[in-house]
Amino acid sequence: MALPPTGTTDQTFLREVDEEYRREQAAQIFRRYGRWIIGAVVLALIALAGFLYWQHHKQNAAGTQGEQYDAALRLAEGGNADKAIPELNKIAANDDGGYAAMAKIAQGSLLLQKNNVKGAAAKFAEVANDDDYQKPFRDLALIRQTSAEFDMLKPEVVIQRLKPLTDPNSAWLGTAGELVASAYLKAGNRAEAGKLYGQIAQAGDKVPDSLRQRAVQLAGVLGVDAIDQSKETKAQ
Repeated sequence: MALPPTGTTDQTFLREVDEEYRREQAAQIFRRYGRWIIGAVVLALIALAGFLYWQHHKQNAAGTQGEQYDAALRLAEGGNADKAIPELNKIAANDDGGYAAMAKIAQGSLLLQKNNVKGAAAKFAEVANDDDYQKPFRDLALIRQTSAEFDMLKPEVVIQRLKPLTDPNSAWLGTAGELVASAYLKAGNRAEAGKLYGQIAQAGDKVPDSLRQRAVQLAGVLGVDAIDQSKETKAQ
């Protein structure tokens, strides 16, 4: 058995032997598995680089799609719907969520302008029935679809579709609520129609002034006192 070098303690010697043993173990492991370790590290770096590139590409794509969408809307606003629709088609063909949904909704609106109610409703339905799109886009598309089809639908269909969106806390209370209230009137249910118009009238800043004023008048006609108390308080 080797003796400790002169001038060292047993503890120091043992620590040096232990460190040497660990270094030798590490060397043996690396000689045996070194290629695999290096390969794993390289793969991890490649995966990280791929993820970072994907994020960068997605951000750039979103920026590009935004520009394309704005350009298509400018064409539509300028009266060039025939040129706008193909551009919107390109955006809608992309499965990257928000801009694709908005492009389809915009296409539906342009088809409505051309009095193509069936085509417009079908375009809105594509978004409304696709769970891959976020709920706000689906809700908006469902409202637009129902509005386009309103005269062709039975009142109970309108009510069934949009009633969940008429909750007092819903962002869609104004637009969805007005459609549902109209459906109640169409079905002869004046009490429910008046109640819903009253909710819209009391919604404050959650709905546009023009819609709220109309709801106040219609609620009054139906026997519901729906003056917005918050507005009266502000006026005082």
